[in-house]
Amino acid sequence: MDPTLRMAAHETMEVHEMLNFKTLCLAQSKLMQGLVFDRDLKRLMQKDVEMTMKHIGQLQGLYAKIRLQ
Repeated sequence: MDPTLRMAAHETMEVHEMLNFKTLCLAQSKLMQGLVFDRDLKRLMQKDVEMTMKHIGQLQGLYAKIRLQ
């Protein structure tokens, strides 16, 4: 099985935009964690950071496989 994905340029750009958005969300969540004192909220924010990092990894894996049509 070929490990590459064929995508049009606009589809590749959309994956890139999702990756940028998730990276910005991660940075914001990490920054806000330092400003929060409520334990439950901090725990929820940490879970968000962990999930966002997982999603970024998945998007990076997808992005690495893309080949333009």
